[in-house]
Amino acid sequence: MVLGQVFSPKSIIVNLESEDKDEVFEEMVESLMSVQPQLNRSAAVEALQEREKKMSTGIIHAIAVPHGITDSVKGIIGAIGISRSGIDYDALDNAPVNLIFMLLISPEEREKHLQVLASLSKVLQNPDFVNIVMEKKSAQEVYDFLCSFDK
Repeated sequence: MVLGQVFSPKSIIVNLESEDKDEVFEEMVESLMSVQPQLNRSAAVEALQEREKKMSTGIIHAIAVPHGITDSVKGIIGAIGISRSGIDYDALDNAPVNLIFMLLISPEEREKHLQVLASLSKVLQNPDFVNIVMEKKSAQEVYDFLCSFDK
């Protein structure tokens, strides 16, 4: 149950308010602080921005997977954000992003980070996944649906 351990209903935003990538990083890191209150907000955002400078994490149509390594987090934590209108994300396909899976990783968890990305990749290969998630109305519904893939 990798994904169910990384993501939490507390860090799922079903109606993102952000309109661009920098705003979404701030909004989603705020949700992660409900999971780990000791998280250093500025260090987390900086880690995400540093990774993003290398190459956009808007890698699949309508989906982005921003991730960053920072010692301000314990283990691996994730947030999910849904934008009904789409976010200007500088995605590789230049299309707006509607679904964001954000990961923050402690330096000690680099190897597990790859396992989480692999699990997420398998989920995202389901052609109906994005449409089904976009229909969900609550954080718990999104979380339960994501966890159904861990079985």
